[in-house]
Amino acid sequence: MPDVAFVNGAFVSLADAKVSIDDRGFQFGDGIYEVIRTYGGRPFELEAHLARLDRSAAALDLTQPYSLAEWTNHILEGIRRAAYPEAKIYIQLTRGVAPRDHAYEADLTPTVVLTVRELHSLSRSVQAAGVEAMTIEDIRWGRCDIKSLSLLGNVLARQQAKRAQVFEAILLKEGSITEGAVSNVMVVRGGTVMTAPEGPRILSGVTRAVVLGLARKEGLPVQERCIAQADLYGADEVFLTGTTVEVLAVVRVDGKVIKDGRPGPITQRLAAGFTGLVG
Repeated sequence: MPDVAFVNGAFVSLADAKVSIDDRGFQFGDGIYEVIRTYGGRPFELEAHLARLDRSAAALDLTQPYSLAEWTNHILEGIRRAAYPEAKIYIQLTRGVAPRDHAYEADLTPTVVLTVRELHSLSRSVQAAGVEAMTIEDIRWGRCDIKSLSLLGNVLARQQAKRAQVFEAILLKEGSITEGAVSNVMVVRGGTVMTAPEGPRILSGVTRAVVLGLARKEGLPVQERCIAQADLYGADEVFLTGTTVEVLAVVRVDGKVIKDGRPGPITQRLAAGFTGLVG
């Protein structure tokens, strides 16, 4: 089955997909993106992902080339053409092609790239055992709520985690947790689910919103507030949320065991609820 690309209005094989080297996404990281996955061949929370794409575009004064219905049609057609059991859809929207200059003209035509590849989920053994994480200073820019192509801070954090042979880097700003390099972070203490509040310091994840909704539906107290590093170490449970990690327990942080070193009951409850929701 082929990896599929949609570039500026046309479907091509991924091997044949091309954009200009003068594209501002390549030159400056001047663009935005979204990652969507399927369950049962259907894109999960598609409207929420496309609404976030729209918010990111508006924040950067990027022209949206397609309506919600048009984006949906292109995505569904890409999924149909790729024909994978489950797929990962990547959307990239840049300001377009222009001679290299930091300032830009207002009438540029945006570059659209959409790819569909096979999704490889985390193994059941990893999900059952949980993962290890480390804390790293958050050096990213001041608008992490925009899903920008400029991901160098995330790249460096993730690479540091890889070198340390742990799954995720949990980012700290002024001693408080912001999020993971590729995930949102949630902490459970005394039965309360806590996570960093929405704002410019985090990307408010689609899966984050779904899981917080599940927690509230289950009658669990939820607090969106600043969480200190000490609260992380002393947590009853820690877990990650995200499109590709879903709901994933963290059982060790910076070498310190979280509680008894196993996925906790609330994490398991929310993971089961999420699995039930997506089918």
